[in-house]
Amino acid sequence: MGLTLGFIGVGTAQEVAFEEYDLDNGMHVILHQDNGAPVVTTSVMYHVGGKDEETNKTGFAHFFEHLLFEGTKNIERGKWFEIVASNGGRNNANTTMDRTYYYETFPSNNLELGLWLESERLLHPVINQIGVDTQKEVVQEEKRLRVDNSPYGRVFEQMSKNLFVKHPYRWQTIGSLDHLASATLEDFQRFNKIYYVPNNAVLVVAGDIDIPTTKKMIQDYFGPIPKGAAIERNTYVEDPITETIKAEFRDPNIQIPLILLGYRTPAQTERDAYILEMVSTYLSDGKSSKLYKKLVDEKKMALQVFAFNVTQEDYGSYLLGGLPVGSTSIQDIKKEIDEEIVKLQSELITEKDHQKLLNKFENNFVNSNSNIEGIASSLASNYMLYDDTDLINSVIEIYRSITREEIKQAAIKYLQPNQRVELEYLPEQKEAN
Repeated sequence: MGLTLGFIGVGTAQEVAFEEYDLDNGMHVILHQDNGAPVVTTSVMYHVGGKDEETNKTGFAHFFEHLLFEGTKNIERGKWFEIVASNGGRNNANTTMDRTYYYETFPSNNLELGLWLESERLLHPVINQIGVDTQKEVVQEEKRLRVDNSPYGRVFEQMSKNLFVKHPYRWQTIGSLDHLASATLEDFQRFNKIYYVPNNAVLVVAGDIDIPTTKKMIQDYFGPIPKGAAIERNTYVEDPITETIKAEFRDPNIQIPLILLGYRTPAQTERDAYILEMVSTYLSDGKSSKLYKKLVDEKKMALQVFAFNVTQEDYGSYLLGGLPVGSTSIQDIKKEIDEEIVKLQSELITEKDHQKLLNKFENNFVNSNSNIEGIASSLASNYMLYDDTDLINSVIEIYRSITREEIKQAAIKYLQPNQRVELEYLPEQKEAN
């Protein structure tokens, strides 16, 4: 057990002080005291996501995000949200390919309630057939709404399955409804037993707390929970992409085609991932970005252009694309995007553009630490996925240190045409009468 304090540059954002330690059962605990407002967030992040699933049992991690609100031995089925709301709180959960995250925010006099709820979720979940059947319907409806019937809803699914061959990142967090439908109750109970254990979790309590009192409550509620077995994780190494992969998908929900260029990139902890984040911002973040100004404002060739760096634990994805307008084709969009990439690869961005990027990242950094829920989430993610809790204070120093030369080199290293997937995402062809 030890006190860890983080500091950042003067005048940019308020230092986020925190203390972290481990319980005897392996649960990691992070405490952040801020008595500025009478609220407290209690959150638990579990190191389980879509990438931890079996090939024929995808969607389990996301399914549990729903299932573990069903009830526990001491919380009647369907009463979880009622308990939270009636005590002035709010709560939610979300899942990625790398982790699952649950949180409650209450008036600070209900801290103990938040700790009890999360300890119940971990120690006494009721995983029975009625709960599984209910949540299968919920997830089916979510997939129909967000993916199957949503315009461009399957674009990431189609990109991922072409960008990754061996790694579970080739499927989506929501997984396969067929896999969920065919799974047995025992399959779900086994998944819970493996991954929902204290030694696979980090508990964060942030806000209007008293540290000694909070530590005692945490020990009372989480200390007695038995440690789980060590988790065996598979590792997957992708072969480099050396020839352009061309893919096509037809979506019945769209009328305007989309071109999407995808590049496989390194793990989010690597310096190059931060550099690519700057490349992404330079190309298409906001109306003053290079691609937006050129394709939407000046040439009026695109309805929308975008570039973003999807950061993940093992590999990332760098995606660039656009929606054409008028007589412009998706091949025209691709040509214009490639011209901007070649510029990045052949010349340094201007000092003015570099400074503008730094200002934008400074602003994002300040905003990310501006509320208790955001701080709680950042502390959990930085510990679990980056192995550095103090990134909440120090990440801006990484961005400040990135040079114009590094931006150019990253574009050369990762954004080559023979290293990418070119996905033509097209309207479904209507059969002639």
